[in-house]
Amino acid sequence: MQEIDNGLCQFVEQNILPLYDAFDAAHQRDHAMRVIDASLRLAQYYDVNVDMVYCSAAYHDIGLCEGREVHHIASARMMRCDQRLRRWFDEGQISTMAEAVEDHRASSAQEPRSIYGRIVAEADHDIDPMRIIQRTIQYGLFHYPHFSREQHWQRMFQHLHEKYAEGGYLKLWIPESKNAVKLAELRAIIADERRLRTLFEQLFDAA
Repeated sequence: MQEIDNGLCQFVEQNILPLYDAFDAAHQRDHAMRVIDASLRLAQYYDVNVDMVYCSAAYHDIGLCEGREVHHIASARMMRCDQRLRRWFDEGQISTMAEAVEDHRASSAQEPRSIYGRIVAEADHDIDPMRIIQRTIQYGLFHYPHFSREQHWQRMFQHLHEKYAEGGYLKLWIPESKNAVKLAELRAIIADERRLRTLFEQLFDAA
């Protein structure tokens, strides 16, 4: 696999990744790094520009500063408007990356428009059952600090069922990823309400 441009790496590390430090615990710099790493692993299976994969993954959630519901749109707009990227990419490449950023959201009803969007969307899923449950709790604590413990449980329970359970809106796009196996593990936990509640209690107290 080709190496990522060193100047681009320095730019992202100094100017883009620090933006994640202001977000909730589920979307901080460690999350961005996991998505970048997963995206680059998936990129090895395809004939793609790794600089574009890297940059798309780095920018994918920066629009959270404008709110969760529109973050994918805001992230894409911020990428298109970032004149600094013209040092490494032409307008067509920036447009493709912005589309990938906009298409990564799991609740989107449409398939990502390019392989770059499919890679970033798949990497963003990053399905690890315990981490998914933990991040869901962290997100709730950050955005709904006034909720009671029971309300946090109900919010988490509803979110996991809507997104990850059988019939949920989550879609997988890259067959080479390990997400399908991990999703089956998570679904087994979600289907066992007693086990899920036990995990919630443990992770909630540790949050």
